[in-house]
Amino acid sequence: MQRTDIANPAYFHKVVDCQYACPAHTPVPEYIRMIAQRRYGDAYMVNWVSNVFPGILGRTCDRPCEPACRRGRVEESNSKNPEPVAICRLKRVAADMKEDVRARMPKPAPGNGKRIACVGAGPASLTVARDLAPLGYEVTVFDEEAKAGGFIRTQIPRFRLPESVIDEETGYILDLGVEFRGGERIGSMKALMAEGWDAIFVGCGAPRGRDLDIPGRREAAAAIHIGIDWLNSVSFGHVSRIGRRVIVLGGGNTAMDCCRSARRLGGSDVKVIVRSGFDDMKASPWEKEDAQHEGIPIIDFHVPKAFVHDEGRLLGMTFERVRAEYDAQGRRTLVPTGEPDAWFECDEVLVAVGQENAFPWIERDCGLAFDTSGLPVLDKNTFQSTVPHVLFGGDAAFGPKNIITAVAHGHEAAVSIDRLLRAEPVYVRPAPMTNLVSQKMGIHEWSYDNDTSNDLRYKVPWAKAEKALASIAVEVELGFDAATAFKEAERCLNCDVQTVFTESACIECDACVDICPMDCISFTTNGDEADLRQRLKAPALNLAQDLYVSGGLKTGRVMVKDEDVCLHCGLCAERCPTGAWDMQKFLLKMTPAGQGATA
Repeated sequence: MQRTDIANPAYFHKVVDCQYACPAHTPVPEYIRMIAQRRYGDAYMVNWVSNVFPGILGRTCDRPCEPACRRGRVEESNSKNPEPVAICRLKRVAADMKEDVRARMPKPAPGNGKRIACVGAGPASLTVARDLAPLGYEVTVFDEEAKAGGFIRTQIPRFRLPESVIDEETGYILDLGVEFRGGERIGSMKALMAEGWDAIFVGCGAPRGRDLDIPGRREAAAAIHIGIDWLNSVSFGHVSRIGRRVIVLGGGNTAMDCCRSARRLGGSDVKVIVRSGFDDMKASPWEKEDAQHEGIPIIDFHVPKAFVHDEGRLLGMTFERVRAEYDAQGRRTLVPTGEPDAWFECDEVLVAVGQENAFPWIERDCGLAFDTSGLPVLDKNTFQSTVPHVLFGGDAAFGPKNIITAVAHGHEAAVSIDRLLRAEPVYVRPAPMTNLVSQKMGIHEWSYDNDTSNDLRYKVPWAKAEKALASIAVEVELGFDAATAFKEAERCLNCDVQTVFTESACIECDACVDICPMDCISFTTNGDEADLRQRLKAPALNLAQDLYVSGGLKTGRVMVKDEDVCLHCGLCAERCPTGAWDMQKFLLKMTPAGQGATA
């Protein structure tokens, strides 16, 4: 293998698994250390620069960082159910415990005369506004609702996300000088384009829920509701009750929000029924757990066949029982079991079987191209459409995803808009800002706490069930207190503090090999990667994690370190008699829109 190029920021970025997995590349270990130091405002601003909505995401994020967390891998030996650091819940700690940060927000630059229109006031559009308004752009955000937030406000129930948090974090953005035109629905792309905007960003989401066209749907329509529309009605107080017996169809996070909301609005017999197996559901594992915790059963492998009614009055539903079969390529097919159809009585049904994009306001002769699935044809790097000054992001770009993905789209689209309007090549993306700094403070001392906590993941306290289930507005999760947040933060392995090896200083004494608690380090002859992975002190079987390979040493051997389960404890550097190992903090920040722009 070739010597690892650690000067390339991409290498150590990948080692920081949580940051690498985050679509917005939030520097997770950096803000977790700040929380442990009770620097909540600093931790909040690190988040705000990157993911824009720390308080919102600290309650609702899909947490792609957590499955990637190294803690879940290295804990396998001391826990039957190894769990990652509670990254998302620590983000909420920073938001809930921070001081007043308004003075730390960026100030708008003098106007540059360029006008940007954002269609929809969801997370993607607000991120574009957050990035461009401080650069002097005149940003106007349009939304049919009276308040900003998009689906964050209309589809996430208040027991998960209080409205005050949405108001605060959308307010930070609007206070940057952004014009918000609420209650103003854009009805024509042609008309909008004719207004002479320098750039248009479409972040209107995927506003249409999929329906279920099976027998009885039209006859019993009064008792059958599209999930996202129903959640919207609940959010604005148009719906305040539901029947006692409720069936929720679908296996995604929207279905989980529907069933838990129905439980609070009078549904005493609420059940989720899904086509797939429980493990194949699209809902996040913790969303399924939360629903079950509230006494809501999830019934899998049942395919809806018919809504049964008596002259329009819904009586129940019938389902075909199926099982999953997989072919050699792992593709799943649902096969009938041959058992009799299942029957469930119900008073109302919530259909949450997916969402789709709807652009009835975009005329098909305005120059924008759409693919066969109805999505705009976009450059996946710049988010530009076939009309270069019209860009898309969030669910409107590539279909329904999540908030943090929409934020990442918004950042990239803002870079594109800024470069486009500066007459710079849009396809040239600015490199991230990085540094690598030694943490050495003495012979055996580091500027971070390198002790490895053996604590298992701490649980977030919940409001008492009788209180939480009595109201749609009572927040269920109470968040960590300061003491628990500190203990949970201590579980972080500081994966951004890298083990950096200097072969010219190495005397090949193998002291680092002897002291490494995870058997990560080996000195051996070089070879191709497949061979080398098998010859290490502990075979490196996780191909998703890189090998750190040195140049040739005096004996002709090379140092090989498996990045997979390294604890970043620094024992190798403490034990090394020549200083060949050092612990260096790697910090990566994605470059925002604007030349030399800082937040």
